[in-house]
Amino acid sequence: MRHPVRLSPLVLALALAVGAGHALADSPPSESKVLGSITAQAGQAYDSLDSVNGGISIQRGATVRSAETVNGGISIDEGATVGSAETVNGGISIAGQVKLGSAETVNGGISLDDDGEVSGDLETVNGAIRIGARSVVAGKLETVNGGIRLDGGTVRGMLRTVNGDITLARGAQAGGIEIEEPNRGWWNWGSEKLPRIVIGPEAKVNGPMVFKREVKLYVHATATIGEVRGATAVRYEGDDAPE
Repeated sequence: MRHPVRLSPLVLALALAVGAGHALADSPPSESKVLGSITAQAGQAYDSLDSVNGGISIQRGATVRSAETVNGGISIDEGATVGSAETVNGGISIAGQVKLGSAETVNGGISLDDDGEVSGDLETVNGAIRIGARSVVAGKLETVNGGIRLDGGTVRGMLRTVNGDITLARGAQAGGIEIEEPNRGWWNWGSEKLPRIVIGPEAKVNGPMVFKREVKLYVHATATIGEVRGATAVRYEGDDAPE
């Protein structure tokens, strides 16, 4: 009768270590810096890119699970695939035909060019958000002190801001619009500019428009909107809304 082979603990540990080494070798690389920029090379795959003081550039066709920095912008070239992009002090620039999970910044804008796909949200505090033609965002767009502009793109979620304008250019679509009430102090009471909301030609707002502060709301004669709460729409014709 043949006895079973028994591996010593040392041999077993070495075997597990070799197996783990092969698994790590097969996984995409990561890159981390405290000072300096990081570049994801064109067509290559990466796990995480992390910097503290430096920008992150993701070249054409690269695949990156996550890109995070504190002081620096993030640029994503055409055709790249990125799971998430996050920064604190810097803008996020997304070229055309990019597939993106989500993007978030505090002090900076977010710009998505034509034919992009975003499966999550785009969020900023102090900065504008722009969506290009034929781009689709499955989640919401949210900012506090910045405007939102849809140049023919589609956002299935809500568009939210406090102190910014919102413009849906020709053919753009949004799931809804919400303007929050600002935190007013005695030093700026009555001094703030009213947000200007423009629903342009052939644009659609598929959900409610809720205004918790005074706004200027202009809706083109060919646009389609749902329920409006907190504002009175001014109908207009022609290419440009009244000032």
